[in-house]
Amino acid sequence: MKLKRLLIVAVALIGSVVIANAQENNGDEDSKYAVEMVKAGTKAPNFQLKTVDGKSFKLSSLKGKVVVLDFWASWCPDCRKDAPNIVRMYREFKDKGVVFVGVSFDTEKANWEKAIEKYGMEYITVSELKKMRESKIAKQYGVKWIPAMVVIDKKGNVVLSTVLSEKVEKKLTELTATKH
Repeated sequence: MKLKRLLIVAVALIGSVVIANAQENNGDEDSKYAVEMVKAGTKAPNFQLKTVDGKSFKLSSLKGKVVVLDFWASWCPDCRKDAPNIVRMYREFKDKGVVFVGVSFDTEKANWEKAIEKYGMEYITVSELKKMRESKIAKQYGVKWIPAMVVIDKKGNVVLSTVLSEKVEKKLTELTATKH
């Protein structure tokens, strides 16, 4: 009888450990896909890339503003699914001093342009027109998965690196809240 009770307790303990581990590993995509991205508290790496209309754009030109870098590509199914949400956030936060910069990993300019038009991306979009794994900016920001987003504060420091747009919205709400 004691052995049976001990066995039941042991099975229950093992089961709870397995469930806890499963919950921890499935908790959030950032623990899988954002692990190598630039860390909060670090200075955002400056970069200079071409906009879709061929002009030169430098991140440093946005000093003093809250910036969202949205890493995406037209060929990426998750990016296409998230694009309307990013555009909605842009429209919600643009008048609160937040600047969005779309960083595309498209290799064909025509595909990049079509996606910008299709999703109504009215904000700055830049690209090296290189595959993600070959691009300098992906290396600078530790981007290994898209969509990925980095939020930069007014001082030029990274405050969030994530693959989850809902985390970006929460952070932007915090950063733009009026303080009395």
